[in-house]
Amino acid sequence: MSQPVRARDLGIDLPGNTGPHNGITDVPGVEVGYTTLIEGDGPLRTGSGPVRTGVTALLPRGREGVGTACAAGWYSLNGNGEMTGTTWLSETGSLDTPVLITNTHAVGPCHRGVIDWIVEHKPAMAAEWLLPVVAETWDGYLNDINGPHVRPEHAVQAIETAAPGPIVEGSVGGGTGMNCYAFKGGSGTASRTVRYGQHSYTVGAFVQANFGSRRELTVTGTPVGNALAVDNPMEEMDWATPPGAGSVIVILGTDAPLLPNQCTALARRVPLGLARTGTTGSHFSGDVFLAFSTANAGALNSSFPRGEPGAGDYDVLRFIPWGRMDPYYRAVVEAVEEAVLNALVAGRTMVGRDDHRSPGLPHDDLVRLLRRQ
Repeated sequence: MSQPVRARDLGIDLPGNTGPHNGITDVPGVEVGYTTLIEGDGPLRTGSGPVRTGVTALLPRGREGVGTACAAGWYSLNGNGEMTGTTWLSETGSLDTPVLITNTHAVGPCHRGVIDWIVEHKPAMAAEWLLPVVAETWDGYLNDINGPHVRPEHAVQAIETAAPGPIVEGSVGGGTGMNCYAFKGGSGTASRTVRYGQHSYTVGAFVQANFGSRRELTVTGTPVGNALAVDNPMEEMDWATPPGAGSVIVILGTDAPLLPNQCTALARRVPLGLARTGTTGSHFSGDVFLAFSTANAGALNSSFPRGEPGAGDYDVLRFIPWGRMDPYYRAVVEAVEEAVLNALVAGRTMVGRDDHRSPGLPHDDLVRLLRRQ
């Protein structure tokens, strides 16, 4: 699949220095994979389709690094959503499994799929216990969400196809059936580099964007939603959900050495980046964020103890001083804003269940509005 147009391709002026791919895979070792499920048209027949959904897999250390812990933290802006495994994240600050994102009613099969993959490829890890991280947003406007279309093997496929390098955005993976600001939304990513003395670190963001009402949409400080309100079937039709419902999942990755609480602090800055795109945070939007650091490999691993501890049996963490965290906070806000815009710009008009239509963001109209400013 060819890479869709991105926000910067439209001349949108965005701050900060990006990594080479301007994506979360600019963080060394991070891999992303998709399973995209598109099938059928016409009236909804629960269990049969139409299908507009999928699975996204993010592997902080790639497939080979599953089982090697990362420092991690999470934050919920609004809890009308799900991210499994977060109680263990809160307890230990440790993440050692792939992170999967899908639709609301497919969390279970994806959770099982992660376990199936680890049982096959990391049996020693599976011999203890597994608490996979699976997050979701709701795609029922376009997708037969109550049908059992996402199966464990689709989660396995997303993990198996995960790769470094450029990431396709828009209607792919878990973002396939999602909407953002009543335009076609989905998967988006961006990155920022941060200088630290002689070192350069990367902060990457990946979003599954399925939030916001049309009137809220703001691009680089310019309110554009009302001016782009002509084609708005999602909010104008007799539809059960209120404007702004849906949810957003954001995954942050960095190779900067951070404590788990510092990862949580990064996750708490995600809403500031989302707010730059206009959202005020709907009650019906589950907004849940996770951040991880790939530094200090294995220092936070948890496993059953064997024998007595030796003289050198200690974990050691190297981390950025708290007083020097501001550049990383700025990188999060900038990358999250751009990742959302990339998801919107990559979106293409999609028709799903019951001929529900989600229009793609009109590029030319947006550019004209921005030029007027």
